[in-house]
Amino acid sequence: MSLPVEIVFGVYLGVITGIVPALVAGTLGFVFKYVTDVTIPGLGVVVLSLAIAGVNGGLLALNDETIRSSERAPAILTAIVVVLMLSMYAHAQGDRLGASVPKRISLRQLRDRTLSTDVIELVGGRGRVSVEVAGEVNDMEGYPPLPADTRRAILDGDWTFPADLPLAELEDRFAERLQTELDLADVAVRIDERARATVAAAPPTGALSKRVPAGKRAVSVSALVPTGIARGDVVRVITPDLDAEGAVIAARSSGKPEPGAAAAAKPAPAGDDPDPDEDARTDGGEETVAAPPAATAPTTTGGEGRVTLALDRSEATALLRADRGRVLVLSRGTRREYELTALLRRAGKRFRRVSVVAGGPLDGHTIGEAEVREAYDVAVLAARHESWTIAPDGSQSLSAGDDLFVVGSRDALDRFAEVAA
Repeated sequence: MSLPVEIVFGVYLGVITGIVPALVAGTLGFVFKYVTDVTIPGLGVVVLSLAIAGVNGGLLALNDETIRSSERAPAILTAIVVVLMLSMYAHAQGDRLGASVPKRISLRQLRDRTLSTDVIELVGGRGRVSVEVAGEVNDMEGYPPLPADTRRAILDGDWTFPADLPLAELEDRFAERLQTELDLADVAVRIDERARATVAAAPPTGALSKRVPAGKRAVSVSALVPTGIARGDVVRVITPDLDAEGAVIAARSSGKPEPGAAAAAKPAPAGDDPDPDEDARTDGGEETVAAPPAATAPTTTGGEGRVTLALDRSEATALLRADRGRVLVLSRGTRREYELTALLRRAGKRFRRVSVVAGGPLDGHTIGEAEVREAYDVAVLAARHESWTIAPDGSQSLSAGDDLFVVGSRDALDRFAEVAA
């Protein structure tokens, strides 16, 4: 045979006899790198591959006597080269795989599914994702059906979240937001990698009564309602015979004068106007089920309306005698967390939430052992190992998957995120 034919025949023999040596070399390379973090020397791979290939070649020679002919030397040499190439390539891939596979895999890591990059939008250098409710909003077993307005609000709402969240946490945040904004009794959410959500929800039951503290009564009063009152605001109602303070549990302003004396409110959702003819029977904890509400605006628009407060029994009785009152919104002070954020930004610092990576310098060490402040120029504000710890000390232990809130300059946070989290 001519030399080109011998070379092609040698490639064929090399592929046939090199499959098993390549599999063995790749497997051993992965196991050694993963278990001992040691790479098998290339000479060892060559010797092992030639030994296995020699056994395969010997078996082929027993079946085909022409392979043993001296005229087949070019083919045999070509086959040896092909076997060695396959074995070295398989060993390199196995070694690389052993170095990249995490050595500690937790159930939480297996559960943390992530979004597809196709649905992530970059806004201001940060990723965000818009969750779309797919299909119809399902009713939850054991609850009344959802009102049509609430279904429409869930389907047509703009639900935008940070894109760096695992799908499990994204589902929790979406469910919490639905419950908060639409005052739903229960929500179940499932989101896939394409940011399509399947939602089952239950309408609120007794929306107002469950917000009345024990020992209090919900009383509504007609007044000129300031713009922007929301549930939870603290207001003062002034009448000729009473000056009472309480938390707002419902408010409504229509811009139209509404005659009638102040009346006790039956349990109703925030934003509904209590019936002025109902007696004050709510006494914090008595079960009274109201009709499921539609989604309403979270704040008042100003003008004539009603404000429902949670007051003591004696104040509620006195307020019932008043035709109307004056409403003053009291200051609740400055949120300390916003003050902290402003101070950090003025000092050129930023804070970020990160997770400890497996096999990194923080995995399996305490904050003090890792010397986080000295090595990375960042400080740990909070850490979640099994539960959240605020301002952890140096003895706080860390492991893969733990969440940290760290503060530092932007460059220091970037370096810390690249190396340790």
